[in-house]
Amino acid sequence: MSRSPFRRIAIFCGSAEGSDPRFLRNAAALGAALAQRDIGVVYGGASVGCMGAVADGALAAGGEVIGVLTRSLAAREIAHRGLTALELVDTMHERKARMAALSDAVIALPGGYGTFDELFEALSWSQLRIDRKPVGLLDDAGFWEPLLTWLDTAVTAGFVLPQNRALVTEASTVHSLLERLAAAQATMTDTPRSGIRP
Repeated sequence: MSRSPFRRIAIFCGSAEGSDPRFLRNAAALGAALAQRDIGVVYGGASVGCMGAVADGALAAGGEVIGVLTRSLAAREIAHRGLTALELVDTMHERKARMAALSDAVIALPGGYGTFDELFEALSWSQLRIDRKPVGLLDDAGFWEPLLTWLDTAVTAGFVLPQNRALVTEASTVHSLLERLAAAQATMTDTPRSGIRP
């Protein structure tokens, strides 16, 4: 297996389990697959739902997992206590900025409003060249298909440029998605990540 160009990848996903058993299964499998490739996981720090499954999958495979969680959410006792590191911050804005600073790419799994917010902020930052990094959607259950159709509609309507639509890639397997993210990263290497600091 060739060495990955990514040291760590930020994973955005739901704190719920979802209605399809594949959601949890795929989350755990993603965590394990990244650990097996020596790619660290950066995620939202929770022990529940798909978030917890990603962390547990990576940890069980011997991987590094860094969680970033707000203190208010940690106080609700959803923090994962078995991580490599758990960083607590004051606001959701700090949480997203810290996750961006720690990661080299983004993968989104199924989730709700929080996942959508994180995903589109990452895309917006990349579009604006604040923080250029590849963004991918992992999905073998069809969850993201309506969103991808909607993005294509936004291109047709003239609100998203085709080159910015191309900032997000998708695949149904971890291997394929990592290959596509690596290819995307190769086109971004000359663009400084000026807005985010570790």
